[in-house]
Amino acid sequence: MATNIKPKTIFTGDNLPIMRGINSESIDLIYLDPPFNSKANYAAPIGSVAAGAEFKDTWTLDDVDNAWLDLIETKYSALNRVIHAALTNSDKSYLIYMATRLLEMKRILKDTGSIYLHCDPTMSHYLKLIMDAVFGKANFRNEVIWRKYGGHKNTARRKFTTENDVILFYSVGKTYNFNPVYRPLSEQTIKSEYKHIDENGRRYSIPRGRRYRQGIVKRVYLDTHPGVAIGNLWHEKELTMQGRDDERTGYPTQKPLALLDRIIKVSSNEGDVVLDPFCGCATTCVAADRLQRNWIGIDISGKAAELVVERIKADQGLFQEIVARTDIPKRTDLGDIPRYNAPQNRTRLYGEQEGYCNGCGEHFQMRNLEVDHIIAETNGGTDHIGNLQLLCSHCNRVKGDRGQEYLISRLNKD
Repeated sequence: MATNIKPKTIFTGDNLPIMRGINSESIDLIYLDPPFNSKANYAAPIGSVAAGAEFKDTWTLDDVDNAWLDLIETKYSALNRVIHAALTNSDKSYLIYMATRLLEMKRILKDTGSIYLHCDPTMSHYLKLIMDAVFGKANFRNEVIWRKYGGHKNTARRKFTTENDVILFYSVGKTYNFNPVYRPLSEQTIKSEYKHIDENGRRYSIPRGRRYRQGIVKRVYLDTHPGVAIGNLWHEKELTMQGRDDERTGYPTQKPLALLDRIIKVSSNEGDVVLDPFCGCATTCVAADRLQRNWIGIDISGKAAELVVERIKADQGLFQEIVARTDIPKRTDLGDIPRYNAPQNRTRLYGEQEGYCNGCGEHFQMRNLEVDHIIAETNGGTDHIGNLQLLCSHCNRVKGDRGQEYLISRLNKD
């Protein structure tokens, strides 16, 4: 399915309603570096390029969270069980926040698509289970260990220092894009195994068992060797931010371009669509642009829209036609669908709900039930039958133009 978003678009706003407005199966690759539930608040220092960018990474469980959990329970029992396994209310609130967004990411990814979730040991164990529940255990590909620092940080006193983050790599299905990455052979390997030089100055080795009849020797040339395939331990110094002053924006959780270059090269091709729903200082967008990928970025802070323009211009030395939006996009993949309150929708929903209000649970005759959206139109909800329900007049008035999670939280309070 073609995407309904123009390439090189940066959205400012909550990524959940924005993703709800993106066509299903239209994204090739998602990289996300969300909050980690670190119990800390982050802000870029005054005077830095990213000054003004800040976010709060502290979570508390509220009535709306519990309402979301009720909605998840009705459709995603495995996901519900994982969230209930959280040991604290803060962890549960964070997982509800992530689960609702990962469900949308699964919907908008192509069946050949991939997703990389960047996290740290604070919640990586829970997020692995959330990803298993959303994408399926069979579609887990790798847990990448990324060494953040180029040198040892001597800060721990009664535990080992933490030098790595975790990147969880999943595909949507069995068929997905994967372009292996290789690092050059070491000098020691070259000297010991490719010690022969032919008449043209090319190095080669003679593998054991490669001598054939009439004394013909099979040669393996160094310049045809791709190198050593890179595994899931990413520790190269060039993948860290150390010494990369030319890249630094001051954004508190900035990742190096080289790290995103690798992910994008491995799991996408030129012309593919890359999405970063927590794009922060826009590193994913910059890396995707230089690699000739189409990209979409979303961030709650308007600073990201400024940074992507500044960084791409600085990176490539020319102005790019970048679209900045604050609205919620409209899906174009649903075809011709009737207006939400069409008679056929009312009749179908009455049968599916067996005459019960989807709010208070009371039984009514059809004429006393009203068609309403589960996800509000203002939050990316559509008129598709899957987003519709029947409510009694009282529940519909309580809910208003808000989402179903608000109604549930109000009913639970009462």
